[in-house]
Amino acid sequence: MTRAIMNGCNGKMGQCITGICAQDEDIEIVAGIDTYDGIKNDYPVFASLKECTVDADVIIDFSNAKAVDALLAYGVEKQIPIVLCTTGLSEQQLADVEKAYEKVAILKSANMSLGINTLMELLKKAAQVFAPAGFDMEIVEKHHNQKLDAPSGTALALADAMNEAMDNTYSYKLDRSSERKKRDAKEIGIQAVRGGSIVGEHEVIFAGTDEVIEFKHTAYSKAIFGKGAVEAAKFLKGKPAGMYDMHDVIRAE
Repeated sequence: MTRAIMNGCNGKMGQCITGICAQDEDIEIVAGIDTYDGIKNDYPVFASLKECTVDADVIIDFSNAKAVDALLAYGVEKQIPIVLCTTGLSEQQLADVEKAYEKVAILKSANMSLGINTLMELLKKAAQVFAPAGFDMEIVEKHHNQKLDAPSGTALALADAMNEAMDNTYSYKLDRSSERKKRDAKEIGIQAVRGGSIVGEHEVIFAGTDEVIEFKHTAYSKAIFGKGAVEAAKFLKGKPAGMYDMHDVIRAE
């Protein structure tokens, strides 16, 4: 049984993970951290980590960037591994995370979805087979009409996985409307669609002569990130200090 502290327990993802853990006999949330106390949970909730008096094996963090400094300090002091899911960290905070890796186990990943991270592994192998055979590589990502950034971080991570497999010899093409020229063989095209309430869809295309191979991942809710975080927490229990990501979780399955 893995005993977890949920940092940001009363936020949307915190409540999502609370529900997932309630159905998983291998993990239990033993305490929550949140400044908002308007939600009743089956575990004690503290306003800050320094007030927490409950022992745990791991901390799952879905809070905000302002809370990360205290999180790292607490994890290092108490020697509790951290699943770090909060985004939007400053350059200084990212540097602090790297320093903390040396003292405690921290798992940080661009995307917590088990499906997306498995897809990355598959794409590395596919790129090594298809790219040398002259197949063009393209990514089409779709998200809801409220998403501000484009392309998505996940689309870039998928492109990075393929590019890494090809010794980083490919460039990324985000817009073809600005010039009239033939497609470069050494590029990965990334196109973004924004509309409606699409949670997230990523399609990777390997287009060759007379045949096309497609990989597709569709997210129907953000619960997929919560499920990934829970699996990461169970994996991280008892791990020595170091940097981990979701690929380590997948390889351990």
